[in-house]
Amino acid sequence: MIAGVDGTPGGWVVALVASRARVRWHRVASAAEVVQLTAGCDAVGVDMPLRPPATGYRACDVRARELLGAARSSMFFAPVRAVLGCATYAEACEVSRASHGKAISKQAWHIVAKIREWQLELPSNVVEVHPETTFRVLDPRVTDSKRSTRGVAQRLIALRAFVDVPDVLADLPVGPSVDDVLDALAAAWSAARWSTGESRSLGDPPALIEV
Repeated sequence: MIAGVDGTPGGWVVALVASRARVRWHRVASAAEVVQLTAGCDAVGVDMPLRPPATGYRACDVRARELLGAARSSMFFAPVRAVLGCATYAEACEVSRASHGKAISKQAWHIVAKIREWQLELPSNVVEVHPETTFRVLDPRVTDSKRSTRGVAQRLIALRAFVDVPDVLADLPVGPSVDDVLDALAAAWSAARWSTGESRSLGDPPALIEV
């Protein structure tokens, strides 16, 4: 069993992939619940910075942006660890600048609460992934935004190499958007590759991205 995890408003969407034709979907409220749900999985791919840096930018984020090329804006730098204790965006920017001279991006600030959830003792089967990078490794023809009609179609076509699309989307939980569930499947694809030693690491443990 392989799991792919993506953030969604109010929680997390989890794809439990048993085979090409069998995917069970769950929506849970917290990272701790994700860990409990996926305890028996061979690998769990999570689309979230799991280990923020003490200062500066993580090498894996820099390398992922390089791999994405023209689509690098879909990959933003993980905030420094001290930012996780900030209450406002202004405070977070101040703390980030004090650390390495750069403010935190608005996109990164919006997921700080999600990142904070994962600052727990993680089991060894959990690995960080980045679906936008994954999709471009899975199929270089994925070039459009995941929120556009063309982008959704490109991702559905790419995922056919992994699961039986659209059959595995027949029993989705209420709440997650289309891009959330497709990202969860992409996260599972990278996790599956990691479990068999086929994946590519864009950094060094404990901060890394697998594709």
